[in-house]
Amino acid sequence: MGLFRRQLANVVEWKEFREDMIFYKWSNEEIKKGSRLIIRPGQDAIFLYNGKIEGIFKDEGDYDIESQIIPFLSTLKGFKFGFNSGMRAEVLFINTKEFITKWGTQNAINIPTPALPGGLPIRANGTVTFKVDDYIKLIDKIAGVRQSYFVEDVNLRIRAILDQLLMKWITKEGKDMFNLQANSFDISNGIKTDLGMQLFDSGLSITAFNIMSFNYPQEIQKMINKNASHSMVGDVGRYQQVEMTDGIASGKIKSGGTAADMTGMMMGMNIANQMMQNMNQQTSPSNQNSNTQNMGTKPNFCPNCGQKSGEANFCPNCGQKLA
Repeated sequence: MGLFRRQLANVVEWKEFREDMIFYKWSNEEIKKGSRLIIRPGQDAIFLYNGKIEGIFKDEGDYDIESQIIPFLSTLKGFKFGFNSGMRAEVLFINTKEFITKWGTQNAINIPTPALPGGLPIRANGTVTFKVDDYIKLIDKIAGVRQSYFVEDVNLRIRAILDQLLMKWITKEGKDMFNLQANSFDISNGIKTDLGMQLFDSGLSITAFNIMSFNYPQEIQKMINKNASHSMVGDVGRYQQVEMTDGIASGKIKSGGTAADMTGMMMGMNIANQMMQNMNQQTSPSNQNSNTQNMGTKPNFCPNCGQKSGEANFCPNCGQKLA
């Protein structure tokens, strides 16, 4: 008879525990006489009967259900196990830890800027921390119709509304990238409050919301980096020469091919033309000055008698020195 009783008994526990599982419902069979309840660290066990909470047990341990659990249940504390009958109750195990998950914008958010009528697109990413805060709301909204609930399920709810909340607080606190980074703490607190209100009805609370970074989409960042490089070089022609030289040095432009030979010849011509222009700019003023001086020191007519002198150094009429 004792062996038969042990075969009827079962163990009520969270089977196949997962770190990303928020709750697990044990409801696959009757609770038999001699059954035991196992509560592990980080778990709470809630006994449900006809959808109503009968008792909440928070201390970890191994309990005899008949002698240590049933006496503390609301309407089942006088329940007596029969020989072949068991107690049809559900046990909801709650993961009591805080869950940390990453988030990121689904679509780029445009911030107003005079240069772009549609705004400048930016993205953001960070982490959000939440936990189960109200067991009654959790059972009414979620656990009453589901056997389990995962962090990814909460992520879906967060992602559905997060871009709207980011738009609200970004346009309120940040007019450009510098202001967004400077005001990221205030933006985080604002989103944490609003997001907590959205999840409040499901028994979850947001304990932390952090913004790791604001950034531009990849194609916008490339344009910004390129524009900054041009500004640092100052001269577009020189920038092109530097880019070409770097390409050859890095191996992106390989020597020995027709394209590389043409590239080298064009670089040589460009550099030679630039050198000639620099030389002409340096020599032209001196040539003009020397011509002016020569014209002023040797007149075409003698200043003494007025005789035409030509290229002579002395006047052929009166002998006046001309040069």
